[in-house]
Amino acid sequence: MDHSELLSTLSRAPAAAVKTFAEHLLPALEPVEVLRNRTGLAMLPLRETAQGATFYLGEVLLAEAQVRAAGAEGYAACLGRDLEQALALALIDAAHRAGVAGPAIIAFAQHQAAALAAAEQALMRDVGQTRVDLETF
Repeated sequence: MDHSELLSTLSRAPAAAVKTFAEHLLPALEPVEVLRNRTGLAMLPLRETAQGATFYLGEVLLAEAQVRAAGAEGYAACLGRDLEQALALALIDAAHRAGVAGPAIIAFAQHQAAALAAAEQALMRDVGQTRVDLETF
């Protein structure tokens, strides 16, 4: 699992699980310097499928955090306004960059990825049951 995949997975994971995991990392990361922890708006880019042109759908609310811990900087942004979740993600990012608890971070991210995949499969099963085949109509 590469770095961007790790952060993408953890940003979609349940906030409570991410916060709890980050709490366990804190003793190994201290002292922690919070450089940024704020909410803001960002433009949401989408790619139009017919010609491949990029356009902006609108603005989305983001929570972002940047920290310095264990000699490394961590950054995270997540949808919504949960500043604690963004801070927890930034702490995990800093720990991963610094090599602190690397195997535990990867194991946690893989567990979250499996849970997210299972939830997506369940959703697709539910959506599939509502599909209408117009040729048999």
